[in-house]
Amino acid sequence: MRVFRLSALLALLFLATPAAAAPAAPAFSLTTLDGKRIDSRALIGKNVLVIRFQASWCKLCAAEAPGIERLYQKYRSRGVEIVAVHVQDTEVDARAFLKAHGASYPTGLDPRLRIANRFGFKGTPYTVVIDRKGEMAARIHGSADETRLARVLDPLLRTPPRRKPPARLR
Repeated sequence: MRVFRLSALLALLFLATPAAAAPAAPAFSLTTLDGKRIDSRALIGKNVLVIRFQASWCKLCAAEAPGIERLYQKYRSRGVEIVAVHVQDTEVDARAFLKAHGASYPTGLDPRLRIANRFGFKGTPYTVVIDRKGEMAARIHGSADETRLARVLDPLLRTPPRRKPPARLR
């Protein structure tokens, strides 16, 4: 009987434990190539943030750049901010990359991987999606094409259904 009670108590404790939340995204600030300052803390609660770690020398980054641009154009009016962070790159090479691929999304440099390493960077491309609560909703090592990112973004942009107030008792 004691074993049963202990098992039941452990089961209740396990079920009562809240589900693990997604890890909180580290805060960062970045100056873009056009001189604007981006502070991730100012975006949390307002926008979904997509951080794309890429490089001018990365062939997969180049192949996916037009799709990232299309996502930027499609989702920015819906509260999604896309920021590219060129890692281990020069300003000249990053600008040439953006121009060659028609990319207009905000882009900054992280030549020493100071920002990238805070997000668990292991190579390009690497894409992190931060939800409005400031949690890392997705971390994608490697290919993050347009379709894959849309599948991550769409659920984050749905507004939760409004709760109905409890029925009044008469």
